[in-house]
Amino acid sequence: MRIACLGGGPAGLYFAISMKLQDPSHDIVVIERNRADDTFGWGVVLSDETLDNLAANDPVSAARIREHFAYWDDVAVVHKGVKTVSTGHGFCGIGRRQLLILLQARARELGVEMRFETDATQASIDRYRHEYDLVLAADGLNSRTRQTYAEHFKPDIDVRACKFVWLGTHQTFNDAFTFIFEKTEHGWVWAHAYQFDNDTATFIVECSEATWQAFGFGELSQQASIDVCERIFAKHLGGHPLMTNAHHVRGSAWINFPRVLCEQWRYENVVLMGDAAATAHFSIGSGSKLALESAIALANCLHSESSIATAVARYEEDRRFEVLRLQSAARNSTEWFEEVERYLDLDPVQFNYSLLTRSQRISHENLRVRDPQWLESAERWFQTQAGNPGSARAPMFAPYQLRDMTLTNRVVVSPMAQYKAIDGCPTDWHFSHYAERAKGGAGLVYTEMTCVSPTGRITPGCPGLYAPEHEAAWRRLCDFVHAETKAKLCAQLGHSGAKGSTQLGWEEMDAPLADGNWPLLSASAVPWAARNQVPKAMDRDDMDRVRDAFVSAAQMADRAGFDMIEIHAAHGYLLSSFITPLTNHRADEYGGSLDNRLRYPLEVINAVRSVWPAHKPLSVRISANDWCGEEGITPDDAVEIAKRLRDAQVDIIDVSAGQTSPQAKPVYGRMFQTPFSDRIRNETPIATMAVGNIYQADHVNSILMAGRADLVCIARPHLADPYWLLHVAAGLGDSDVEWPAPYRAGADQLQRLAERGEGWV
Repeated sequence: MRIACLGGGPAGLYFAISMKLQDPSHDIVVIERNRADDTFGWGVVLSDETLDNLAANDPVSAARIREHFAYWDDVAVVHKGVKTVSTGHGFCGIGRRQLLILLQARARELGVEMRFETDATQASIDRYRHEYDLVLAADGLNSRTRQTYAEHFKPDIDVRACKFVWLGTHQTFNDAFTFIFEKTEHGWVWAHAYQFDNDTATFIVECSEATWQAFGFGELSQQASIDVCERIFAKHLGGHPLMTNAHHVRGSAWINFPRVLCEQWRYENVVLMGDAAATAHFSIGSGSKLALESAIALANCLHSESSIATAVARYEEDRRFEVLRLQSAARNSTEWFEEVERYLDLDPVQFNYSLLTRSQRISHENLRVRDPQWLESAERWFQTQAGNPGSARAPMFAPYQLRDMTLTNRVVVSPMAQYKAIDGCPTDWHFSHYAERAKGGAGLVYTEMTCVSPTGRITPGCPGLYAPEHEAAWRRLCDFVHAETKAKLCAQLGHSGAKGSTQLGWEEMDAPLADGNWPLLSASAVPWAARNQVPKAMDRDDMDRVRDAFVSAAQMADRAGFDMIEIHAAHGYLLSSFITPLTNHRADEYGGSLDNRLRYPLEVINAVRSVWPAHKPLSVRISANDWCGEEGITPDDAVEIAKRLRDAQVDIIDVSAGQTSPQAKPVYGRMFQTPFSDRIRNETPIATMAVGNIYQADHVNSILMAGRADLVCIARPHLADPYWLLHVAAGLGDSDVEWPAPYRAGADQLQRLAERGEGWV
């Protein structure tokens, strides 16, 4: 096979090596526009896993590379003058120039031809496509090949927000991968520093666009820019200067990181690899990992498939998921650094934890494996902050107080509609359902949305709080829960608005009833969907009537014995329809600006707060993102909404997202709504609850320990297992969680089985 590798970086060289190892008869040329010893990076970071993959593929080059590695197990974070060190992370660094020299030598041994100082133009790239059986486009971030065939590869390049400059220093950082945060007269500036040989370390300096502009870095020469960075980090450099190897670049050499995605990685016999196909932010150090492991994968496919076309297709299919997974982690890490000033007021313990878990690749229990001593100290810190000094239990088992309500732990049973009420009255189903979950150990149990009027119901099966029999039924539940468990109960009060008069959840969701529909109200005469009825745009009388219904329901909830109430102002229901511009088309004082759109929801909230006892907390659920771009509520808007709610004496915000329009395009994933909670909690600030595809104890503990929420809502897992928290506690070896007295024999057995790694199934 005749192969042209465009680009003499790690991807192109290692692919050539891998192909020659499998079949020495391949005719392979590597074409590189720079000189053999040119390099414009400093160090390359690889994990132990990648080293093992290299050793399995080519023990010879792997052994040579290992000889030049600088190893470290620790991550150090310098913040507020405190240096926090955790261990067990397993990284290694090597100079990029040294890595290229070793790979070039290995390629020559195997008979690979290398042409340096040979630029690839659009014309020559197209000629190579016809001259060679395969063209590997490993020509880097600014790939000429990707540009030449852009209509086929369909690249999506997202230029990220922060500015950074890639420098080096002879100061040693050989004990840890070190993150340094310094507050300056123009804002925060931070560095990513790591050793890659005996004498030299990479030193990447990063800051926000605003800070970069304030320093005037864009107008400075490279040396003047470096001089400023040396001043900022002087106490960490030990008198050593910072160095650049980007003299070929005009200006100060600061850039924004471009995240590259391509819809296709192949066009006929041309294949993208490395940064040409996909980039991963330097903060997770996976760019070289992606390149080297992709080179191995493509070489294997070319020797296992029947044709080049099927091999290339198989390569893309096999590698795309892994690349997207790493890019997702890199995106999380990138966004964390872009918003790092949100976290810089955190205690150094919590800040360090937030940094370590920023990409979601490292979880709470994974940290326990890596560095159990540090994690235990962090858990003790968290418990002390929660008023439980001396304890080293996981964060999910820390108490939490809102006004006079104290929760035994941070786990919340989310409101989940049951559709089993009769004429708005909860039944034995509700009693059994909620009583079981209260016995299951969660600190707080929510009712499903409980409607404030008959025409405010979502479906005929939704419960309410608008009749004496409703209050009595809920009182029966509250009395039982308070007598038999330590759980607290929250009544979620809401009005369906345009999403009312629909079928039960297990029928056709959000579809009108076949018959018996009731009239609907909303902010504007905008139906939920084309099939749904057009609601009446509320007039002042309607507003008064609905406000008073919320007040009456809150008074009933108090008499019934609920410990807390939540006003549902999310998911396209009535109050949400005022907040989002997608459904609020009013031209009066209740429409237009965000302040106007919040006017009526705040009127309801203030009226409810005035009758709800001062010692009991009040929550509001919001949709923090309509998932409709700038046309709907955005995360920026959500922060402003949260500030208004805080001023209205709301104690905690239940941060959800979406469900306000059928046109929404949500981005799903693990904990996909938690970033909205994180931002509101740390920017407003106000206490928050996180919700949305949170289903593991690891998720809960990571969210809490990193300060991304104060409480964590678990939904579907509690449907499948009312005793979710008790079972999780046994799995974590926590024997302090309290089981109902009649069930303690089962708890003893479960804990013994868990200690032996066994279960009941």
